[in-house]
Amino acid sequence: MRPRVGELSALKPRERLIVALDAPDVGEARGLVERIGDGATIYKIGMELAYAGGLKLAPALASAGKQVFLDLKLHDIPNTVERATAQAAKLGARFLTVHAYPQTMRAAVAGAKGSGMRILAVTVLTSYDDADLFEACGRFGVVETVRRRAEQALALGVDGLVASAAEAAMVRRTVGDDMLLVTPGIRPAGAPAGDQPAATSSASRLRPVSASSRARLFSAATATPAATVTPAACARLSRR
Repeated sequence: MRPRVGELSALKPRERLIVALDAPDVGEARGLVERIGDGATIYKIGMELAYAGGLKLAPALASAGKQVFLDLKLHDIPNTVERATAQAAKLGARFLTVHAYPQTMRAAVAGAKGSGMRILAVTVLTSYDDADLFEACGRFGVVETVRRRAEQALALGVDGLVASAAEAAMVRRTVGDDMLLVTPGIRPAGAPAGDQPAATSSASRLRPVSASSRARLFSAATATPAATVTPAACARLSRR
């Protein structure tokens, strides 16, 4: 059963944040987790860390009571996606991202069945704008593509969506209260957007901190933006 937004909104901010372990090796990632301590409960393992041996960190985090967000953005033929999703679930992951293509989403939902792992569909990468989608032979711009993919994900039984904060309100209206919504690319006001033109600033409910870090926080329950933090700031969070 999908969690409802009302239930998730009751969680403390630190329980709705995903700390991205965008580190070049497992040792640095482990060090960041240790410094944060009880300041966060959900950690993202993305492609950089996964290819550096970081998948072995997933069971250790899960055993320590943390929730693991595997941001691998799967997209392949259905049989491969389904089997890969099943393997990800065996690692103890709580969340797994896939690209929001119908075949891929359908296969991932099948692969995760009975595991308790939640599938999150990436609507449009935050580095994309309308021109990028048209260059890739897309028929629609960002907003319409996100809306259509959100509708497809809802119909296919996907647990949640990854969309920029700029489209978050529209996505929530489209899918209602029965899907998780993760908003990446969040930075404090005035921070450079880098290669994510869809980035936005931090919400007033979470005090913005330094932006020069590999550790990024994402909102995991509603459209609430979070903050980009340095390891030092994460350590401060654990004492608040």
